[in-house]
Amino acid sequence: MSSRVAIGIDGCADGWFYFRFHGEGATFGVRESVADIIAAESHDCCVLIDIPIGLRTRGKQERSCDREARARLGARRSSVFAAPLRPVLKAKDYAAANAQQKRLSGRGLSRQTWNILPKIREVDELLQSDTRLQEVLHEAHPELLFASLAGGPMSHPKKTRDGFTERMTILSILHPDAEALIASAFLAHGGFEASRDDIVDAFVLALCARKPTQLESIPDVAEIDPKGLPMQMVLLPGLG
Repeated sequence: MSSRVAIGIDGCADGWFYFRFHGEGATFGVRESVADIIAAESHDCCVLIDIPIGLRTRGKQERSCDREARARLGARRSSVFAAPLRPVLKAKDYAAANAQQKRLSGRGLSRQTWNILPKIREVDELLQSDTRLQEVLHEAHPELLFASLAGGPMSHPKKTRDGFTERMTILSILHPDAEALIASAFLAHGGFEASRDDIVDAFVLALCARKPTQLESIPDVAEIDPKGLPMQMVLLPGLG
């Protein structure tokens, strides 16, 4: 197993939940910011995060990675929220954000996207302020990762009992300690700090980050946004 540090990060109620693998060791926790999680890491690190990276500034066309992810996810396609336009990140409330998104793109902003707008803004500003992180921090979508690992989209929504069991079956095949690590993480942080699906999502992100040389991307050639950030999701087919 590679000794390279692999981290998976997912947004949660108290900030960001992460799993960190280094060799055979695994740690986890909740931090207020993404910078808090990766500040001490070296260049020899791969971080997958479930948040849009790279944003358009106007126009009706969505990011290609969002469209392709939905096409691959079938019944789970609604889990891929439409990314906001960058000017919308400065909106003070949902009404203003929705109006601005509609004016610039012809479509409104979903409540789901509005709810994670502060996190999108945080990561967008972080990547612009520290360009070295563009080689370390990559956008990924947990449902897309699960679909690629299982050979097709999950049959059940992740917040259901059947959905949790389905995803845990996959993770337990791929990592012998998956069940124990996720149970420990939920015991330590579950509830008000992070939900069970936040923890599961962070785990699959970290698990796939352990194989950085095998990561594939959609689209194959990244679209580059006006700030120089790639609009591209990574996935790791065939891990199982």
